[in-house]
Amino acid sequence: MREAKDERIVVNMGPQHPSTHGVLRLILELEGETVTEARAGIGYLHTGIEKNLEYRSWTQGTTFVTRMDYLSPLFNEAAYVFGVEKLLGIADEVPEKAQVMRVMLMELNRISSHLVAIATGGMEIGALTVMTIGFRERELVLDLFELITGLRMNHAFIRPGGVAQDLPDGALEEIDGFITLMRKRLKEYADLCNANPVFKGRLEGVGHLDLEGCLALGLTGPILRATGYPWDLRKTQPYSGYEDYDFDVITWDTADAYGRFRIRLAEMWESLRVVEQAATRLAGLAGAPVMVADKKIAWPAQLAIGSDGMGNSLDHIRHIMGESMEALIHHFKLVTEGFRVPPGQAYAAVESPRGELGAHVVSDGGTRPYRVHFRDPSFTNLQATSVMSEGGMVADVIVAIASIDPVMGGVDR
Repeated sequence: MREAKDERIVVNMGPQHPSTHGVLRLILELEGETVTEARAGIGYLHTGIEKNLEYRSWTQGTTFVTRMDYLSPLFNEAAYVFGVEKLLGIADEVPEKAQVMRVMLMELNRISSHLVAIATGGMEIGALTVMTIGFRERELVLDLFELITGLRMNHAFIRPGGVAQDLPDGALEEIDGFITLMRKRLKEYADLCNANPVFKGRLEGVGHLDLEGCLALGLTGPILRATGYPWDLRKTQPYSGYEDYDFDVITWDTADAYGRFRIRLAEMWESLRVVEQAATRLAGLAGAPVMVADKKIAWPAQLAIGSDGMGNSLDHIRHIMGESMEALIHHFKLVTEGFRVPPGQAYAAVESPRGELGAHVVSDGGTRPYRVHFRDPSFTNLQATSVMSEGGMVADVIVAIASIDPVMGGVDR
């Protein structure tokens, strides 16, 4: 042993480790402090969501997909719903107000997700102030989600045909207040981190991956845009009317962890611009529908809730019971089975905070999906673990993973 020229050791970092993103296991082969080989071990958070979708109606599917990437639930819902709407042939019938609400909610969600990316990334390298103020701002976004959808996370709010319900009273005023406050608060991050020599020393040149490497691995999102390539589905393949909003695609030219941090910080400013434009549009759409006219598709969203919040209101039941026996039978089948979707398959993609999030939705003509498969950006981007880490120091593995910003709920599904 004394005569050996090198001494290599294999270390398991995780799956439960205070400095890794989520329930991720990293198998590191070390030579001293240098990483010679890095592999990612996944599957510790497997939920079987894709399989579960095959046993639920099309609308119930939103309650499953929203739990995949739990930091960007509204993007999961949007990708799935866009695929279902393509199969139904109703993509052009979704009311304008529903599309504007979707855009506004997704951009708010992008802000909350980036805040967590910056906060946890700061925590992992010891910048605890970044963490505390990051989660402080995220709470403001979650308060808005609770006001609009009724839940802070896992909303199941974006449904086939539109959204579950209209904006509540006072929502636009709350959003305006949030935009004003965030424009003050975001400057704190820039003042604290952008030119901070300690922060830059930990991030600059770490986790380097150029454009050629990103394209070879199929990486998207801030990792790709940090190489200077302006690929953003909101601009390159617009959906939900994104072509009508004024915002910029943020790029950087360093292809490292520092560039990815700067991109996420700048993207929050652009999201605020989009949210502001959407809120202005919604102010002029008061009373407009938020769901397609087809009652079969719209039914779960137009359900009249009882005073206890736990079921159908008595008026709703009397109306159905008193109409006719045929109407009651039809309603019963709709409730128990859901609507049918024509056979076929469709792929729909959105630009999530981590990159291209796509849903491949397959129908056999029934009331439940035949198969739904997601292209989750966290899963694809996690491939970069080895190429970003090998040859660097152990401490830099943490920074590289944080700059990828994987969410294990999306990786394992």
